Amino acid sequence: MENLSFEEARDTILRRVSPIGIVQERLLDCLHRVAAEDVAAPLNLPSFENSAMDGFAVPFAEGDKPTAFSIVGFVPAGETSPIHVDPGTAIRIMTGAPVPQGCDTVIPFEDVDEFDSTIRLKPGADILPGRHIRRAGEDVKQGNTVLTSGTVIGVAEICMLASLGRTSLRVYRKPQVAILATGDELVAPGEPLTPGKVFDCNSQALAAAVIEAGAAPVILGIARDDRESLKAKLAEGLNADVLLTVAGVSVGDRDLVRPILEELGVKQEFWKVKIKPGKAFAFGLKEGKPVFSLPGNPVSALVVFEEFLRPALLRMMGHRRVLKRPLTAVLQQEIGKKKGRVFFSRLRLEHADGILQAWSAGKQDTGSLSTMLNADALAVFPEDGTQFSVGDQVLIHALSNRFDMMEPFEEGIFPEVPSAYPSALSR
Repeated sequence: MENLSFEEARDTILRRVSPIGIVQERLLDCLHRVAAEDVAAPLNLPSFENSAMDGFAVPFAEGDKPTAFSIVGFVPAGETSPIHVDPGTAIRIMTGAPVPQGCDTVIPFEDVDEFDSTIRLKPGADILPGRHIRRAGEDVKQGNTVLTSGTVIGVAEICMLASLGRTSLRVYRKPQVAILATGDELVAPGEPLTPGKVFDCNSQALAAAVIEAGAAPVILGIARDDRESLKAKLAEGLNADVLLTVAGVSVGDRDLVRPILEELGVKQEFWKVKIKPGKAFAFGLKEGKPVFSLPGNPVSALVVFEEFLRPALLRMMGHRRVLKRPLTAVLQQEIGKKKGRVFFSRLRLEHADGILQAWSAGKQDTGSLSTMLNADALAVFPEDGTQFSVGDQVLIHALSNRFDMMEPFEEGIFPEVPSAYPSALSR
């Protein structure tokens, strides 16, 4: 198939890739991975009744409500007390310590006055039966599901699993992505740059993008524009879970990637997509293994990666949410395009008056790599449109980690806190 629409090409890829396997990983290595199993709590959380405060545990729920208590012992966190606490007596207790027999309430230190071996409630102390005690299973009951397959593991999930004694988890495997740059004009960064040569930036950039997506890059180096070099490197790359080639995919005399991939058993699913930049983009499969052939221009390669490869890799790693959340921004300058292709324009974004405002990030030709440095997002201008005016709302895909939502910190200056969320700093 040739000249697919943007949506057709992306749909074709996502329908043909799937999770590649499941591995058991130690807990910390599961961060940002996707769970491949349900986890039921093997115990209650808390697993025993314990104090939520430093203070005194007392019998208080039944009978008279005394205002003074004799201290009969002490129970720190991590220990238990054999003492049965009778009415009118109290035991000193630390946060997290098991509540001794006979006690049903904890009185914080700040609510009592202590005299030798006696405590007395302070006037106005608000003491309620059952207060400041964490009941066994009040957070999580044994047998409850705390994690479902398909969940992306974050810090909270790591904390929950560790609290249940887990040291490992079954997660979806990271795909190995072989990256092959092609072209006689390329030299590796660090090598002498002779006349007519350029540094291979695509291998490093795409490897970084693969890492950022959560997969594992394997840089194969540079294949020259001859059949022997190219075929050997492509065959090596097909040993990985994914093969990603750069350049050599158009119709020039030395664009040999597609025919050699066909010789190696790769079935081409499509070639050319109605997008700009990135038209000369091909996708194929070998025994279910995806092969992506990207244009050699670095801007085109990065745009194609963002719009097609990142979602595919996420899907292969078990993610269910693989597409960028669509956002809208309001244009602050006119932008034109030719009819017939989706145009991914690099935009600079700013928040102003609750509105996301957008400007061109600079020259939009595919040779302007510096424009990518200024870009916070890609506008998705539709095929049929040609002119977009100031004030028009445009669909955008934020570039990963580029549009910073964090506020800068200056010593002594704190962002205004809404009144509904009073700052602890003001107490």
